[in-house]
Amino acid sequence: MLITKIEKCKMSGNSFGKLFTVTTFGESHGTAMGCILDGCPPQIELTKEDIQHELNRRKPGQSNVTTQRKEDDAVEILSGVFEGKTLGTPIGMIIYNKDQQSKDYSNIKDVFRPNHADITYQAKYGHRDYRGGGRSSARETANWVAAGAIAKKILEKEGVLVNGFVSEIGQVKADSINPKNINNKYFFCDESKLSDLDSMFNDLIEEGNSVGAKLGVIVENCPVGLGDPVFEKLDANLAKAIMTINAVKSVSIGNADDLLKLKGSEARDEMTSSGYSSNNSGGILGGISNGDSISLSFIIKPTSSIKTKGKTVNKEGEEVDIEVTGRHDPCVGIRAVPIAEAMVSLVLVDHLLINRAQCGQVKQELPFSE
Repeated sequence: MLITKIEKCKMSGNSFGKLFTVTTFGESHGTAMGCILDGCPPQIELTKEDIQHELNRRKPGQSNVTTQRKEDDAVEILSGVFEGKTLGTPIGMIIYNKDQQSKDYSNIKDVFRPNHADITYQAKYGHRDYRGGGRSSARETANWVAAGAIAKKILEKEGVLVNGFVSEIGQVKADSINPKNINNKYFFCDESKLSDLDSMFNDLIEEGNSVGAKLGVIVENCPVGLGDPVFEKLDANLAKAIMTINAVKSVSIGNADDLLKLKGSEARDEMTSSGYSSNNSGGILGGISNGDSISLSFIIKPTSSIKTKGKTVNKEGEEVDIEVTGRHDPCVGIRAVPIAEAMVSLVLVDHLLINRAQCGQVKQELPFSE
């Protein structure tokens, strides 16, 4: 009876987006991960290689600073694409898990890992998949990256570019930010710091510990007009998308680090006939994109699954010691770069389609000279 009364509510929380909607399934140590992307426009050029390229940036086991779980993350397109173009029908994709080692988790099936979703899952559902965290595992994000790869193709057709990067890991902070120069195993935007990172991670791996990270995403050439002024603000939706990523604890839009210290006369983005004089707002005003670059940053906490011994409780509430075995990232922030790009891209395409549906007849332009 209760379910009947709230049948309009998406109770499960496994779908993201309004017009451009992705619904995902799968557990970390289950048979496969997969998703269905609905609302994709027809005639978008798309190949399996386009999706695989993004998945390869995220997949585990590619260096000593990520989990050593070896997954090909080979995607199969099941529907919605024909002769290299989207059909406008649901796009089904599946990624089979190949390297599960569920025995690594048998010793914690009745114990709750500190700072993990184990205890809240058990309390909410009364039953959980303890193997790698099940649905709460970051393995789920492979689905988001697959869907985000298609969103990226749509954005590229519009000239919109989405670039993510890592700017801080532990105590190592970039002195300069070049989001297009991250061709290193850390996705780090300042190559002068790579030797410092190597040294830090050698110590972390030997210690069996972890660190957090600060990441950023910059969107170039975003059109004006995306977002709505009240409950569907573009920045609010972007913040939700980023907070959905595992281990993210804070999100900032624009020049948030300095805004607290600046006076209003310094913080406001003044305008001239040729455009904005600054971009402290991060490319969004009143919840609507203003035509400038969109910038956001976020912080990811240190990996909770570590080999360092700690204190916790079991299902009976008894205090026990815990030492998590298995294969885990010493910094989950590193592989979060393609995930963040994917989530931002999904939001932007969703808003792009919504904006065209509502305001397609409006000539959306700014009064600035070229």
